Amino acid sequence: MSSEAVNNEQLHVVMFPFLAFGHISPFVQLSNKLFSHGVRITFLSASSNIHRIRSTLNLNPAIDVVPLQFPNGISSTAELPPDLAGNLIHAVHLTQPQVKSLLLELKPHYVFFDFAQFWLPKLASEVGVKSVHFSVFSAISDSYITVPTRLVDVEGRSITFEDLKKPPKGYPQNSNISLKAFEAMDFMFLFRRFNDADLTGYERVLKILSECSFIVFKTCKEIEGPYLDYIEKQFGKQVLLTGPLVPEPSVDVLEERWSKWLDNFPAKSVMLCSFGSETFLNDDQIKELAIGLELTGLPFILVLNFPSNMNAKDELDRALPRGFLERVKNRGTVHTGWLQQQLILKHTSVGCYICHGGFSSVIEAMVNDCQLVLLPFKGDQFFNSKLIANDMKAGIEVNRNEEDGYFKKEDILKAVKTIMVEDNKEPGKHIRENHMKWGNFLLNKEIQNKFITDLVAHLKSLA
Repeated sequence: MSSEAVNNEQLHVVMFPFLAFGHISPFVQLSNKLFSHGVRITFLSASSNIHRIRSTLNLNPAIDVVPLQFPNGISSTAELPPDLAGNLIHAVHLTQPQVKSLLLELKPHYVFFDFAQFWLPKLASEVGVKSVHFSVFSAISDSYITVPTRLVDVEGRSITFEDLKKPPKGYPQNSNISLKAFEAMDFMFLFRRFNDADLTGYERVLKILSECSFIVFKTCKEIEGPYLDYIEKQFGKQVLLTGPLVPEPSVDVLEERWSKWLDNFPAKSVMLCSFGSETFLNDDQIKELAIGLELTGLPFILVLNFPSNMNAKDELDRALPRGFLERVKNRGTVHTGWLQQQLILKHTSVGCYICHGGFSSVIEAMVNDCQLVLLPFKGDQFFNSKLIANDMKAGIEVNRNEEDGYFKKEDILKAVKTIMVEDNKEPGKHIRENHMKWGNFLLNKEIQNKFITDLVAHLKSLA
């Protein structure tokens, strides 16, 4: 179809994220932004997820949501312990007949899809729809791990974690990114084959990136230019950009118990320490983290979550250091479960966010002028943290043991002191200045809007 023909009719995009809410959320954000620029959106997900997509993630109510039926009854990561989350990929695999029927019926210009649907480019091509891989990960993580050069580097043998400690051949020269042993080990699951018929995670991503019409990243050249260029060269296809997808300000109001508690403290003095709903620390690391926060002398909210089959209150009673809650009762509070994170980061008394480096969380901290202390635990979090701390110099990463990733209370204290207590000394002063510069960039509505305007123009020209 010519771009002129598309300009004369409404561009139509089907969105098909993976079933984890950390994946659904950026698809919702992009859907809302494209919809506000006149693009028709049809959103696919499990029927059991739709209420949360509408209410918590705030998908525009005018956007159509089509429920998919999952023959094996699994429909989100919230229903599974982490070790069984791989079953979701099989669950998504079983939706192929439904997805094919929907694409034939809807006849969209594009289907945007996630990492699990390696079969979708071929299926979409059969029904005359262009397939777009929308990566919810940073470009730096995809460029380092899931590129064809990784196979060339090892010349036929299996990839080891030692290989992953070093960047692939031809990697951007101005990047000093490498992985510690414990970080490299974490990525080895991508190279494991569970049975002969299965593709490894690495093979799945390579297949997707090789066969899709083109690739879209939720980033921009200003932040990840060299890594985006490297991916374009590796796969020989166009990479389009959404920009960082800065979240719209929440229309909700902060719960009174939090606003009253936070109002007790001076501006920019409180630390929020939270690692998302699917990161679980072991007892030893909970103790080091808690005492590290206590040693700072600053007020804090510590959020600790546990697998759904455990009693969170019992786990907290057991894992926290003896006497800790009593010692910090006037300046520290411990919470488990869901939290109004965006609204807490927005509160004037909150000035520091200790987090796992999830990209959406990092963006929220930057637009609310909350200093970043990065403590990543898995996957792309490691790369996001390196991007913020090394390339953008807008946060600080907690020092960890090279082999096992263990951190001590002193490591927490040192990182927090650098940007919260010694803010007029180097490197804290430099980090704070860069943090503010990037925050202003993200808050510039004209710049952020242009990313979406340009993306829509590209989509129309390529349809």
